[in-house]
Amino acid sequence: MRPRRALLPLVLAGLACLPAAGCTAVTGSAPARARVATARPAPTAPVVMFLGDSYTVGERGALPENTYAAGTARLLGWQVVLGGRAGTGFVSPGTTRPRQDFGQMFESQLGWRPAPDLLVVAGGHNDVHAALPAVLANAREVLERAKQRWPGTRRLLIGPMWGDGHPPATALAVRDGLKRLAAAEGVPFVDPLAEKWITGDRSLGTGNAPGYIKPDRTHPTNAGHRYLASRLAADLRRLNLARPSRTP
Repeated sequence: MRPRRALLPLVLAGLACLPAAGCTAVTGSAPARARVATARPAPTAPVVMFLGDSYTVGERGALPENTYAAGTARLLGWQVVLGGRAGTGFVSPGTTRPRQDFGQMFESQLGWRPAPDLLVVAGGHNDVHAALPAVLANAREVLERAKQRWPGTRRLLIGPMWGDGHPPATALAVRDGLKRLAAAEGVPFVDPLAEKWITGDRSLGTGNAPGYIKPDRTHPTNAGHRYLASRLAADLRRLNLARPSRTP
C-alpha cells in the first residue's frame, strides 16, 4: 500500500487542474467551441379589420368568434378586429342603439385604431330597400375615409350575402353598384352572389342552404360560417391578399 504522504502531491496536482485554472482535458485536446444559432424572428401576423353586419359580427345570440370573419382569420393566421352591428349597412343604421351606419361605425369602432394591413368592408344585405345612389355614395365615403386615414392599408369590398340562392332584384342591384364602385376605386371586389356561396333554399331542402343556413332562412349556422370562411379564404388567396401588408 502506498503511504498517505505519497498521495499529497497527486492531490495538489489535481487541484491545480480545476476548470478555473483553464486546464484542458487529460487528453490534451482543445475544448470545442459552442455554436450559437442565430434565431430568425417569427413572421408578424397581418392585422385585418372587418366592418360589416350580422354576417360579420353575428346576429343577436350569436358569438362573433364563430362568424365567417373570425373563421377566415383563423384559416389565414391573422390578428383580426371585428367591427359592425347586426342590421346595419352603408345606409341602414340597424335597430340596436346607438343606431349607426357603416360610416359612423368606422369612426366609433375602427378609425381611431392603428392602421391595419387590410380593411374588409362587407355589406349591402340590409340596404336593399334604400335608394341605390345613397348606398353607393355612403360606400364611397367609407372607402375614401379609410384611404385618407390609413394611406398604406389595403382595402377589400365584399358584396351582399344572402341566405338562399335566389336573391331579389334589389340585392342584385346593390351588388352591381358596389362592384362598379370597387372598380372605380381600384379596390378588389368579392361577389358571394355571383360565386353562389349559398345555393338552393332551406325551406325546400335544396342546395347547400339546409346545411348552412338557420331556420330564419337568413343567417348562417356555425357550419355555414366555417364554409363561408373557406370560400373567402380561397378568394383572398386568388387576390394575393391572404398575407396582406401595408405599403410604405
